[in-house]
Amino acid sequence: MKKRIFLVVYFFISFFIIGFAQRPFSFALLTDLHISATNPQASEDLQMVIDEINTNNQIEFILVSGDVTNYGDKLSLEMAKRILDQLKNPYYIVPGNHEMKWSESGATDFAKIFGDDKFSFTYNDCYFIGFATGPIIKMGDGHVAPQDIEWTKKQLKKIGKNNPIFVVTHYPLLNGDVDNWYEVTDVIRRYNVQAVLGGHYHRNVFLNYDEIPGIVHRSTLRGNEPKGGYSILNVSDSIYVYEKIIGKTARKWLSLPFGKKHYPKPNLSLRPSFAINQFYPNVKEKWKKNTLAAIYTIPAISENYIYYGDDKGYFYCIFANNGNLKWKFKTGNRIISSPAVQNGKVVFGSTDGNIYCLNTQNGNLIWKFTTEKAVLGCPYIQNDTVLIGGSDGYFRALNLHTGNLIWQYEGIKNYIETCPVVANGKVYFGAWDTYFYALHLKDGSLAWKWNNGNSNIFYSPAAVLPVYSFNKIFITAPDRFWTSLDAETGKVVWRTNQHEVRETIGISEDKNTVYSRAMNDSVFAVDVQTNYPKIIWKTNAQFGYDHNPSMLIERNGVIVFGTKNGLLVGINAKGGSVSWKHKIGNSIINTVSFLSSNEFVITTTEGIIARIKF
Repeated sequence: MKKRIFLVVYFFISFFIIGFAQRPFSFALLTDLHISATNPQASEDLQMVIDEINTNNQIEFILVSGDVTNYGDKLSLEMAKRILDQLKNPYYIVPGNHEMKWSESGATDFAKIFGDDKFSFTYNDCYFIGFATGPIIKMGDGHVAPQDIEWTKKQLKKIGKNNPIFVVTHYPLLNGDVDNWYEVTDVIRRYNVQAVLGGHYHRNVFLNYDEIPGIVHRSTLRGNEPKGGYSILNVSDSIYVYEKIIGKTARKWLSLPFGKKHYPKPNLSLRPSFAINQFYPNVKEKWKKNTLAAIYTIPAISENYIYYGDDKGYFYCIFANNGNLKWKFKTGNRIISSPAVQNGKVVFGSTDGNIYCLNTQNGNLIWKFTTEKAVLGCPYIQNDTVLIGGSDGYFRALNLHTGNLIWQYEGIKNYIETCPVVANGKVYFGAWDTYFYALHLKDGSLAWKWNNGNSNIFYSPAAVLPVYSFNKIFITAPDRFWTSLDAETGKVVWRTNQHEVRETIGISEDKNTVYSRAMNDSVFAVDVQTNYPKIIWKTNAQFGYDHNPSMLIERNGVIVFGTKNGLLVGINAKGGSVSWKHKIGNSIINTVSFLSSNEFVITTTEGIIARIKF
């Protein structure tokens, strides 16, 4: 009996020591470095941080919580790594939104260069886990991919309920920052999480993530100060957080008790509401599948089958009537490229650098074309020719049946994200190099290229799927301009920023009207034939702030689009009144694909694929 009591006391004391009174230690946190090949100051700031950390014998490891680069390009990522590799002690790193959106490298090279886009390690009986908070390529709120949530669950299960844990992200886990923040907090709140550490705001802020402490840290950039800085965290009886400006004494700005953390049940009032669906009972989900991988592709439909790719690198063919699997095909990396189907063949790109053509009946490989970089652009099939842009500086025309190269245009400086439009003997597309291109369809020679007057790639007309009508090309871009270009010459017909449109556009079934939506609630219809932006109608659809590049698709007099927060909206094409709304989830809805006049298929970045009837 005495032995049993001794063992109980021993294990209790051991647990207390391991869980709450371990040897004090210190680590540094760096965030929002924004390294760029074109901005030496950011590199200078980081170099000073690294040099100072290396002189501090108290710092035992370093966390890097995203926005390592400004544009996410491979050159900048490699530059950042060369500087970070000078650290004498280990560092652990996750990407930020600038790695995930502005370059195809976010989809591929970050993990290649740094070894992974997530981490899990133990130090002095404390556990540290970090993962990406997106979004990948699509402009929207941050998002933790379903497969990363599953990974986090597995890591936490191995760690156990009682061991102290620090979680590292880039985005704060708040509504407006991460669309599925509650999915993450619901997972981590069951464990002994001391705090969630991150950046994004470029300043020191203490936050509440549904009762879980959130600590946001300053950028390494100097900003308006002479020198930059970083954070130092000391862990003992409490977690002490210091701001360390280069050359100055560290300033403590926060302390949190260290120990066994317990979080009550979540505040359900903060969660997304699906009450809107009660007001439009005519909208039905005929079937809905919740996959375990993010989906960034627009589904292609042929006969009774639906085709799409996912973030795990799988390409699927499913039955349209029930969503069940017919076949799947594995590529070497995530799939961003939306497919095109013709003559028993389905074509798409993968971030593994290949363009694939599969047999639609069985998923067997017919051919693949290998490029030098990731392929995010979507194919367009014109007769027996596949037209598709990559990330290696080329736009290509390939033979549909053989995959042989017909022609290629060289000279594009950044990746291509969307599908081209073919009209007037030309192929039109934008790229993240600030230019919109028109190539001759016959031989791929340049007809013209157009720039919006801005040299910053952030404002490139690249995420919008352009539309064509009456010898005009219509585009919207992150610069908030709506532009009409002469399809033959590339000259501006009209251009306006009155409505704050962004990367969303659509065209009526009769080709007489172009649609777009503003970043706050409004949807516009513009006359195609006029040489000025003649508004036919404008409506307040009350979908809130939104910058999701989901196109507006009209069928049978109804315009349908999805938002960044899982809301589907149907608009009457005649006068602009709202016909219906339906909330399917809480993340980005990709452009819808119609099955019939009143049925369509949607995919979302939270891994939903569904068939909707209205």
